[in-house]
Amino acid sequence: MIGIYLMGFVIVVSGVGVFGTALAYAIRPTEGKLMLMRPLSLAAIFASICSSSVGFATALRGAGAAGTWSPEGQGNMLVGLSESFIPPFVAFAFLAIAWLLVALGMRRQA
Repeated sequence: MIGIYLMGFVIVVSGVGVFGTALAYAIRPTEGKLMLMRPLSLAAIFASICSSSVGFATALRGAGAAGTWSPEGQGNMLVGLSESFIPPFVAFAFLAIAWLLVALGMRRQA
């Protein structure tokens, strides 16, 4: 359950923070907005790593709590581990689009 809250944090930091700043920079490029993009990008990367790590820990804890290595338990653990890759995917997708917008703003500024 905690993973959904951290995924929300990833979306807020990556989506609203990074993407919004990049969009603002693409519309009206300023050095201040570009300077803000760098730490916001790092925050998005760290948030995705944190959220993914919690997903791994939750999946492994669930597997350990099951007590047996049944095929159903292994399947549930693999589902949990695969879901823990979603936050980095979302964060890096937002980051890729955001930095493309920054490149567009740099081109407009030149």
